[in-house]
Amino acid sequence: MEIKLKCSCGESSCLEWAIIEVQGVVEVQPAFQDRTQNLQIGILCRPSSQESYTFTVGYHELSGSKIPLKKPLLVLKKKIIKSDMEIDQNDDSLNSSRVELEVTGIIRHRILFKTRPKALISEPQPAVKRK
Repeated sequence: MEIKLKCSCGESSCLEWAIIEVQGVVEVQPAFQDRTQNLQIGILCRPSSQESYTFTVGYHELSGSKIPLKKPLLVLKKKIIKSDMEIDQNDDSLNSSRVELEVTGIIRHRILFKTRPKALISEPQPAVKRK
């Protein structure tokens, strides 16, 4: 089977993506378990022009840095193109259809968060008695 790769944007103008790598697991609350698509889990910021980043998830803030990948990765979107014969016959088989992969973006960097998160809220201080 031949799969064609299609890129209409050209390498210099493809969208630049990055991978966010965290140590640990991001758990979804039971209320959002069935609605994870387009779920915002945090806020990614680059506070200065340096290659350092902060990622705020709930009450936790992580600090990370941008690291280049050894080999770039492509972000692809799969398209199944049906032939005229298949559309006329209303056949669900993929025998006469072809698959194309469209380039959506290129990943050249990863943002690595390898330190423990900093808590953004602290426990209340005990009241001090005054004389």
